[in-house]
Amino acid sequence: MIKLITQSIRQTILWTVVTGIAYPLVITVIAQLAFHDQANGSLIVRDGNVVGSALIAQQFQTDKYFWPRPSAGGYATVPSGASNLGPTSAALQSNVLANAAAIRTANKLPADAPIPADLLFTSGSGLDPHISPAAARLQVARVAAARGVSADSVGTLVEKFVEPPQWGFLGEARVNVLRLNLALDELGGKKS
Repeated sequence: MIKLITQSIRQTILWTVVTGIAYPLVITVIAQLAFHDQANGSLIVRDGNVVGSALIAQQFQTDKYFWPRPSAGGYATVPSGASNLGPTSAALQSNVLANAAAIRTANKLPADAPIPADLLFTSGSGLDPHISPAAARLQVARVAAARGVSADSVGTLVEKFVEPPQWGFLGEARVNVLRLNLALDELGGKKS
C-alpha cells in the first residue's frame, strides 16, 4: 500500500512538472522566438505608447474615423460576447434598425441605401477588429469630409489596407479598423 501511494505521489509530481511547468515554458519560448508579435497580443505602438491591439476592436465614434462593427459588449474584453439575440428577436430587429439609421444619417445616405451587414450586426465576440472592404468604402466620403481631405486619398488608403483572405482562401477580404484609422492620422487633415 505504501509503495502504491509513493508511486502515485511521484507520478503526480512528475506530471505536474512536465505539464504544468516544462511544457508551458517550452511553448512560451517557441512562441516568443517564432511569433513574437502575436505571442504578445499583436500590440500596435505609436511614439512609444501602446495604442491598441490589431486583434481587438476599439470604439471610434467621431466622423473623422472609420467605425468598427457594433459591439454587444461595449468593446470591453471582459464582458465580450454576442448578444444571443435570435433572428426572430424584436430587440435584434430594433438594434439593427437603429444601427442602419445611424449609419445612413452619419454618411448622408438615402433611406433605402443598402448597408453592409457587418455595420449592422455585432460579431460573435463583440471585439472583431475588421470590417469588410464594402463597409470601409461606404464610410470614405464621411471621413474625408470630416478631415478636410479628398475622398480619393482616403479611398486609396482604404484600398491599401484591404487584407486578402487568410492564406488566400480562408474567410473574406477585410480591413483592420485600428490600423486604417492610425494611417488616417498620418495622412493628415483635421484630427481633433
